[in-house]
Amino acid sequence: MAEYGPYESILVDTPAERVLRITLNRPGKRNALNNQLRGELFNALEQGDRDKDVSVMILRGAGKCFSAGYDLTANLFADQPYYTPGGMANWPRHVTEACFRIWDMAKPVIAQVHGYCLAGGSELAASCDLIYVAENAQIGYPPVRSISPPDNQFFPWVVGMRRAMEMMLTGDAIDGRQAMEYGFANRCFADEDLEEEVIQMAQRVAKVPSDLQQINKRAVHRQMDAMGIRAGIRAGTEMQMLASLTESTQAYVKEIQKGLTAALDKRDQQFGDYRTRAD
Repeated sequence: MAEYGPYESILVDTPAERVLRITLNRPGKRNALNNQLRGELFNALEQGDRDKDVSVMILRGAGKCFSAGYDLTANLFADQPYYTPGGMANWPRHVTEACFRIWDMAKPVIAQVHGYCLAGGSELAASCDLIYVAENAQIGYPPVRSISPPDNQFFPWVVGMRRAMEMMLTGDAIDGRQAMEYGFANRCFADEDLEEEVIQMAQRVAKVPSDLQQINKRAVHRQMDAMGIRAGIRAGTEMQMLASLTESTQAYVKEIQKGLTAALDKRDQQFGDYRTRAD
C-alpha cells in the first residue's frame, strides 16, 4: 500500500487486507471539523480511491465520539481544502460539494459512528455509502435551534419527511437504534462490538472486485440522482444562507464570539440535552 501523510489531524491505518481506515483525530475537540482536518481527510480519501491495494475505506472518530460538528472557533472560509466559488452561500455550497466528492469516489466509504455525530459530523457520515452505528450514538442537527438548517440537507432523503421535520423543528438527536430504524444507518451494534463488526463488513465489501464495485456503487447513486437528490441538496444551500441572515442567527453569532461553550449551553439548556443533559 502507498504511504499516506504525514498528517496532524487524522490517523490512517489498515485494519484488514484491502481496507483503509481513516480516524478523525481531534478527540480533545470532539473531532470538530476545521479546514486542516478536512483537507487531510479528503487528501487521504482521494489517495485511497487511487490506491490499487485499497478496496474499501472506513471513516471513524477518535475518543468519545465520531464528530460533534464544524469547529465554530475556526475561520471556515480560509484555506478551504478544495476550490468553491466565493460569494453568497460559499460555505454551504462548499459542504455540499464535499458530500458529492465522497459519493463520486470509486471506492465505497463506510462511516463508523459512536457518541456524538452532530451538525457537520452528521453531514459527513451521511455522505458515506454505508453507516454502522453504536447504540450510544447521538445523531442530530442542533444548529437548527440557533443558526440554520443543514448546509447539506440530507435528512428528508434518508429518514423521510415526517421524521426529518421533527428533527429540524426541535434539534433533537436520535440514538443508534433509532438511526437504524429511521434509515439513517444500516445497522446498530453494542458499543463494544462496533469496531469489529465494521471491519467484518468492510472485508465482505472488499471481496467484490473494485472495477465492478465502483459500478455497483454508482448504480445506486444514479437512482438517487434521478429522484433529484443532488438538485434538492444543492437547493438547501440557499435555505441555509437565508437562515444565516435572520436577526436570531446574527444575535447568536455574537454570543458565540463572546464564548462558544456558554453559547452552546444557553442554546441547549431549555431542551435539557447534549452538553446540558443530566445523566
